[in-house]
Amino acid sequence: MEPKRTILVVDDVAMFRELGALFLARSGRVVTASGTEQALEVARHERPDLIVTDLHMPEPDGEALCRAVKRDPDLHDTPVIVVMGADDSKGRARAVRAGADDLLCKPISRLQLIDAVNRLLRAQMRGLPRIEIAEPVRILAHQTEAWGMVRNLSRGGLFVETECSLAPAAEVDLHFSLPEAAGEIEPTAQVIWRRERSSDPGGSGGMGMRFLEVDGVTVRRLEDFVFEHSRLSELRSGAAR
Repeated sequence: MEPKRTILVVDDVAMFRELGALFLARSGRVVTASGTEQALEVARHERPDLIVTDLHMPEPDGEALCRAVKRDPDLHDTPVIVVMGADDSKGRARAVRAGADDLLCKPISRLQLIDAVNRLLRAQMRGLPRIEIAEPVRILAHQTEAWGMVRNLSRGGLFVETECSLAPAAEVDLHFSLPEAAGEIEPTAQVIWRRERSSDPGGSGGMGMRFLEVDGVTVRRLEDFVFEHSRLSELRSGAAR
C-alpha cells in the first residue's frame, strides 16, 4: 500500500485550518500551522508532500512562506497552493512571482481544493488542465506592441505562438478573447519559457506565459471555460476509443 502523503495547511484562522484538514482528510495525513514561521518549522520537521497556505496572514504572510519554501534547498520541490480573495489581482501576482504552483480563490469549494491537491500530489500531473484554441492576442511590453496566436490555454496561463521574443521573467499586458465569448480578457502575464522557431514544418516559435494580475470575474470565466472544454475533450476521446 502506498504511504499516505503529508499535507501542511497554513492559516492564521483556526476555523479555516480545521476546515482544510476536514476537506483533505482522505487525500493524506494533514498537519497544520497558524503562520509562516511555525509552518517552516513544521515543514522542515515533517517534510510535507504539499503545502496549502492562505495568502493574507499577519506578516510574514503566505507570499513570504512560498518564497521561503522555494528557496529552501530541502523544500524547494514541495508544491505550494496559495488561497486568496477572488478579487485580489495584486495578491495573485505576488503569489505567482513567489513561485506558487497553483492559486485558488475564496470562497473555496471542497471539490476544488481536493482536485487541486490530488493533481499536484501526482507528480506526472503537475500541470493545469489545458485546452487547444486559436485566438489572436495583442502583446504589450515596454510600449512595444506585437501580435500572436493563443494556441493553448489553462486557467493559470497560456502558450502564445508569435514572432515576438521576450526573455523569461519579462512581464507583458495581453488582450485576447475566448472563442464564442463576448468581451476581451486583459490580464498581465509573465514569460516562463520561450521556444525558438525551428526549421521543421509547423515549428513556430512562441512563449509560455503565466497570468499575473487577473480580476475575479475573469478568473471565473477562465476556470469555467477551460473546465467545460476539457471535459468535452475527455468525452470525445472516450467515445473515439
